[in-house]
Amino acid sequence: MFSPAPTKLTAARTRESPPNYGGPSSPATPIYISRHSATPMPHRPATGTPAPWSSHLSTASRTPALKETEKTSGAAHTRPVFVCEFPQQVRNAEVEWLRTHGAGTTGISGGMDRATGLCWMLCGRQVFIWSYLSGNAPQRCIVLEMPKRICVPENDAINSKHGYKWTVAVIPWEKEMCRTDRTVKECSSAGILMCSQKSLAVIYWPDIFSEHNYSPIVGLPTDDHHKPDGIDVLVDDRITSSRKSGTPWVGSNSSSEFNVVNSMIASPISGSALYECIAIACRSNAELCHFECSVNGIKYHRVVQDFELKKGYIRSIIWRCPYVALKEGERDFFLLTDHEIQCWNVELRRGGAVSKTWTYDVLGTEGDTEIKKDLAGEKHVLLLDMQVEDSRKEIIVLVASFGKDRLSSSSYTEYSLLKLRDKSSGQKMRGDELASGNFLERKPPVRVIFPKSQVGEEDFLFSMHLRVGGKPAGSTMILSGDGTATVTHYCNEATSLYQFELPWDAGKVLDASIIPSVDGGEEGAWIVLTEKAGLWAIPEKAILLGGAEPPERSLSRKGTSNEGVAEEERQNLVVGGNFSLRRASTEAWISRDNGERAVLKGVGQRTAQDEEAESLIGHLFQNFLNSGKIEGAFENLHQAGAFERDGEMNVFTRASRAIVDTLAKHWTASRGANIAVMAAVSSQLLEKQHRHQQFLQFLAASKCHEELQMRQREALQSIMGHGEKLSAMIRLRELHNASAQARPQSRLESLNTDLQHSEMSGSLWDLVQIVGEKARRNNVMLMDREKAEVFYSRVSELEELFSCVNQHLTYVVGTELPLRLQIERLREISIACTSVVRTAIRYRDIQYSWYPSPEGLTPWYCQLTVRSGIWKLASLMLELKMEADVSEPSMKSVLVAQLEEVTDILLEAYAGAITAKVEREEEYRGLQAEYWSRRDNLLNVLYLHLKDVAEAAAQDAGVGVQGEEQRKKVLRSLSPSLIALARRHAGYQTLWDICADLNDIGCLRSLMHESMGLKEGRFSNFVFEQCYKKHQYAKLLRLGEEFQEELASFLQKHKDILWLHEIYLNQFTSASNTLHRLAFSQKDGLTSSGEDHAEIGGRQVNLLLDERRRLLNLAKIAVLAGDFP
Repeated sequence: MFSPAPTKLTAARTRESPPNYGGPSSPATPIYISRHSATPMPHRPATGTPAPWSSHLSTASRTPALKETEKTSGAAHTRPVFVCEFPQQVRNAEVEWLRTHGAGTTGISGGMDRATGLCWMLCGRQVFIWSYLSGNAPQRCIVLEMPKRICVPENDAINSKHGYKWTVAVIPWEKEMCRTDRTVKECSSAGILMCSQKSLAVIYWPDIFSEHNYSPIVGLPTDDHHKPDGIDVLVDDRITSSRKSGTPWVGSNSSSEFNVVNSMIASPISGSALYECIAIACRSNAELCHFECSVNGIKYHRVVQDFELKKGYIRSIIWRCPYVALKEGERDFFLLTDHEIQCWNVELRRGGAVSKTWTYDVLGTEGDTEIKKDLAGEKHVLLLDMQVEDSRKEIIVLVASFGKDRLSSSSYTEYSLLKLRDKSSGQKMRGDELASGNFLERKPPVRVIFPKSQVGEEDFLFSMHLRVGGKPAGSTMILSGDGTATVTHYCNEATSLYQFELPWDAGKVLDASIIPSVDGGEEGAWIVLTEKAGLWAIPEKAILLGGAEPPERSLSRKGTSNEGVAEEERQNLVVGGNFSLRRASTEAWISRDNGERAVLKGVGQRTAQDEEAESLIGHLFQNFLNSGKIEGAFENLHQAGAFERDGEMNVFTRASRAIVDTLAKHWTASRGANIAVMAAVSSQLLEKQHRHQQFLQFLAASKCHEELQMRQREALQSIMGHGEKLSAMIRLRELHNASAQARPQSRLESLNTDLQHSEMSGSLWDLVQIVGEKARRNNVMLMDREKAEVFYSRVSELEELFSCVNQHLTYVVGTELPLRLQIERLREISIACTSVVRTAIRYRDIQYSWYPSPEGLTPWYCQLTVRSGIWKLASLMLELKMEADVSEPSMKSVLVAQLEEVTDILLEAYAGAITAKVEREEEYRGLQAEYWSRRDNLLNVLYLHLKDVAEAAAQDAGVGVQGEEQRKKVLRSLSPSLIALARRHAGYQTLWDICADLNDIGCLRSLMHESMGLKEGRFSNFVFEQCYKKHQYAKLLRLGEEFQEELASFLQKHKDILWLHEIYLNQFTSASNTLHRLAFSQKDGLTSSGEDHAEIGGRQVNLLLDERRRLLNLAKIAVLAGDFP
C-alpha cells in the first residue's frame, strides 16, 4: 500500500499503467507483463541499484552507508535484509529482453508459492523457476519456454489474443512427505499451471523437475464453455473432436473487458500417478472454471452459478486448509464475493463435482449485526481479498469502506482487517450444522489499518492482495497493484505499519511469502520478491522497531498552503499517492505505551544499562589484550551494573557468546566455494577458542571470575558452556573432515549412481545443512550466508544439532535407501553426537577449577533438547536392528556397538538432569520414571544381543559341555563393558541376568558389596527379591550371610522364610514363634473347602489344614531344639 521511495514511480505515472486486476495472490499468483516501463534501465545514477548484469557478492553492495544519526537511532535494525540474487539465467534473460525490446519495456513479472518454496519470473516467453529458500544465488533454475502455439510466429512474442496477464499455480506431487521434511528438502517434483486472464488459455507442465522432459500441454478455449447446460468440453486440440475451426477467442470478441481471471487454485487428484490435477479459476464476472489436467490433455467444466454477472463480484478464491496434506478425496475452498464468503467442495477425481456447501453473509441483509455495527456510518463497503491463517484457523478479510469527513465534508477510504474464526476448523460439517448456518464466528474488533485516506480508483482497490503467516505473530502484508508492500502488526489494541522499501530503485514488489520454520511451524519471516533487486527479507525486529502508527488526520488536508503542514508532508512517506505515514523515530517508539515496549524488550532483551556494561567489558578486555592492565576493572564493572543479572542475560555471558558466535566477514566473499569456506571454518574455530580462553583469563585477573563463581553461578556455567561447545564444535569439524576423506574408500560398489551421489554428501553434512538452514530461517540476517558457515559459527546454539536430530533424523538417514546404507548414515550421525557430548565432558574435567559449584545447575548436554535427540538416535537404532536381524545380520554388531555408546551418554544425561532437579528440590519422579523405563529397555536389548552372539559361538563349538563352556567364555569376554554401564546406572536386572547366566556367585557378591543406590534400593535387596521369586531360599540365605542388615530388613517383609534364617542363627525360640504365627495367620473368612487365606510377606497364600499342621509341628521341633544346649 505504500508507494516506492521518491526515486521510484510517482502515483500519477503508476496510474497510467494498465491495472492489474489479479495482482499476486496465494497459492496461485497472477503475474503481469508490462509493455512499458516508467523507469528505464540505462543511464541510471551511479548510486542506484546495480544493473542486472552486475555481480552481487555481498549485501554490502546492496545497502548504503548509514549516516551517523541513523546509527545512533538504530535505523539499521529497521531495514530489510538481502536474501539472494536472481539466478544467472534470469539476469541473462533481462539483458536480452532489454537489448531486443528497448529500454522502455521490461516484460518482467513473477510470484511466489509458499507451499513448495518456489518462485518464478516471466521474462518474454521464458518462465524461470527456482527455490527462494536456497539462499545466495540459486544454482538450480528451471527454464520453461512458452509454447509456440500461443506466440506470434514472426517475433516469438505472446499473442495479443491471450494478453500479458497470466495466473500461475504450482502443483506439488510430494504429498506423501511429512510437513517437517518438506521444510528442509527443496521441492523436487511439481507441476506448473498457467492460465491466461484474458483468453482462458491454459498451459500445463506436468513435472518441471522430471527427467522425462514432458512437453507442455496447451488448452485453447472455445466459446463452447458458454453453453448454459455446462457440458464438458475438451480443449486440447490433440484429443478434441468438438473444437470448431475459426471460433472466436474467449476474451477478445465474446467476452467483455472486465471478464478476467483474477485467481486460481490447484490440487493433485487423489491416488493418481499420472500427474493429474484439478484447478478452479474464478473470473471477476462471477464465473467459475473447473479444469482437469493430465499428460493426456486438459478438460474443462463450467460451474453453473446462480447469481448475476457483474464486475468485481468475485474477489478471490483460496483453499480452506491451504497447507494440509491430502487425506480424503475432496477439498473445500473459500470464495470471496463483494458481500459474502462462500464455501465450496470439489471432489479430487476425474469428473469430480464442484458444489456450494454454505454461505456466510458478511455485508448483506442477513450478515452479522456486529460487523455492520463496526462499519456503521459508511456509505459503501468493499471486500477486497481474503486469506486463511491455517495455524489459528482464522479467515482474514481486507475491507475498504468509504465515508465522509464530518468537518471537511470530504470523502475518504478506510482500510481495515476483519477476522473470522472457522468454527469447523476445516472438518466436514454435519447436516444439522449446515442447517444452522453458524459457520464462522467474528473475532472482534475490526482492526483499522488506515482510518482516513484519499479515495482511490476501483481498479487500484481490486489490485490489493493480502498475505498472512509472517512474523511478528499475527502480522499481515498488503500488496497493491502499484508494486508496494505494507506489513501491519496489531499489538495491545494498537496497529503499527511497516513500509517495505529499498534504499534505491528496485522496481516493483512482485509478490511476498514467508520463510517457513524448519520445525514445521506456520509462522516465519516475511520474504519479498522484487522486480530488479532479487529477494529481500523483513526481520521481525525491523517490523517492531520500524513500525509507525497509522495517520490520525484526514489526508484531504494534503496540499494546504500552510508551511508547517507542507514541511510535515515533505517529512512523511507518500503511500500510494493517497496516504501519508510518519516515520517511527526512537523518540516516537519510547513514547509508546508500555505494552508495545514490552514487545520490543521480548525481542532485544537489552536495556541501556546492559549496552553500557557490554561496551565497557569490550573496552576493558581489549585493553587487557593489548597491555595486560586491568586496574579498576572490577570496580568500574560493578558500578556499571554488570553483576546485576544472572544466567543468559548476564553481560559477561553475552560477551562470551559474542566471542564464540562471531561470523567471519571474509567468508561471504568466498560464497559458492565450499572448499574455501570449510577451510576457513577450522581456523576460525581455533581462533575463537584462543580468544575465549583469553576472556577467561581476563575474568580471573580482574577478579570478576570470583564474583561470578560465588554469586552468579548460572552466568559462569553458561560462559564455561561456551568453552565446552567450542571444543565440541572443533571435534565435530575434525570428524567431518575424516568422514569426507574416508568416504570414497568405503563406498558400496553395489549401489547405483544415485545412491553413490547421496552417499557422497554424507549424513553428517546433510544434518549440518539442516541445522544451518534452521538458524538462517530463524535469523534472516544470516540468509545470505552458507548453511555450513552458519552452523559452525553459531557455536552457542550447538543444542540445535540435537533438536534437528530429534525432528529430522529419519529424513537424514533416508528411509528409502538400502538398510546397509541407512545403518552407515545413522552410525555417522551417532558418532558425531556422542563425540560432541564426550568432548564437552572432557573439557569440563580439564577446566574443573574454572567452574562454579555444580549444585542445582544442569549442564547443557543434560537438557531436554539434547536428551530428546539422543533418544531419537537410540530409537531408530532399535528399529534398524530389528530389520538387520532378518536382512543384514552382518551389520548388527556395528549397530549394537554404537547403540551402547548412545545408551551411555543418554543415561548420563538423564542422571545429570535428575540430580539437578533433586538439588533444586523440584519434582523429579516423572523424569526418573522415564529414565528407568528407557534404561531397562536399552540395557535389555544390549544384553540380548550378547546372548545371541554367545549362543552362536556355542553352536559353532558343538553340543554338550564344550558348547556350554564356549558360551560362558564368549559371554564373559563381551559383558564387562555392559556390566560397567549397568553398574553406573543401577541396571539391576541386567546385572542379575549376566551373573545368573554365567552362574558366577563371586561376581554377584562383588556387585552386591558395592552397595549401589539408596539403602532401600540397593542391589543386594534386588538380588534377595529375585531369589525369593525363584524360590531359591538357600541361595538367598547364603548370600545374606555377608549382608546381615539388608537381609534382616528383607525378611521382615517376607516372614514365610524368616524362620529359616532364625534357625540358621540358632534362634530356635524366635523360629518357633514365627512358625506358630504363620500357622494361625488368616484373613477374614474361610473357603467352603476348608482353605483360608493368609497374608504372608505381602503375598496371599492358601493354607490347607495339612500345611497348618506341618507348620505347628515345625514350631514344636524348634522348641525342642532350643531346649538342648
